[in-house]
Amino acid sequence: MQNLTLTWQTAGGAAVVLYGGAYAAARVRKPGASALLREAGTLLALFALWQLVGHLSVMSADHALDRASWIHRTEQEIGLPDEASWQAAVTPYPVLVRLANYYYAVMHFAVMLGVLLWVFLRHRGRYAWVRNTVVITTAVCLLVQFIPVAPPRMLPGSGFVDVAAEYGQSVYGGAVGGVVVADQLSAMPSVHVAWCVLAAVAVVRVSRSPFRWLVALHPALTVAVVVVTANHFWADGIVAIAILLCAYAVLASAARWRGRTSVETETRPRTAAEDRPKEDRRPKQVT
Repeated sequence: MQNLTLTWQTAGGAAVVLYGGAYAAARVRKPGASALLREAGTLLALFALWQLVGHLSVMSADHALDRASWIHRTEQEIGLPDEASWQAAVTPYPVLVRLANYYYAVMHFAVMLGVLLWVFLRHRGRYAWVRNTVVITTAVCLLVQFIPVAPPRMLPGSGFVDVAAEYGQSVYGGAVGGVVVADQLSAMPSVHVAWCVLAAVAVVRVSRSPFRWLVALHPALTVAVVVVTANHFWADGIVAIAILLCAYAVLASAARWRGRTSVETETRPRTAAEDRPKEDRRPKQVT
């Protein structure tokens, strides 16, 4: 299933092409096409950055497994359900396992792209809010992911199984010379969980359809999928949602600040210079 996901090089190259197309469309006075290509390029550039960060870290990957083990132990100590038991309940059913692997590989990016495209084309006034939430949330997640943390599937001693590898559906590269490639050590926080909740909130807030609440199935399925495929701990999703809530708080604060600034500007007494006709405001020539 490796071909179902874009590499950072492919995504980055596509982003450059889209930006070039946006520039060309703007030159021929096609603002709608230019805006669409620019936003698509921004999304792909963000995706490329996410993929690239998986190959980088600010700390050694030597203790990534230790950090994952600590997360698992801490979850059990505070009473969270054991992810290994959830996975064990599904592994006897190959069809469910294959569907879970496929959902993990495909729907994460496809749903987010579809939501962004829908908001851009049908609800342009709300698009900036959705896009900015994606950018802020993903950027913070990427910063956290500079600290390598292994996913549960790399802890067979704790009862986890890499079901994607077993079924030949893994979207990650294998080990090279016995060394695990770095893009598998960015499990904390879960961008899958952050994006699925973000997409659902966007649809519920923007749409007025009575069926909009059906989108809640996407985050429910995604959380179940990342757990039963052993790609994430509960904690990975909890931290991702906390980051998303912080992004909403930042955007809400910025909107309130802009609103206060606008009101203050409108209610501020006008100066005599501002009340004069524009032609009278030009500096007088000194002869």
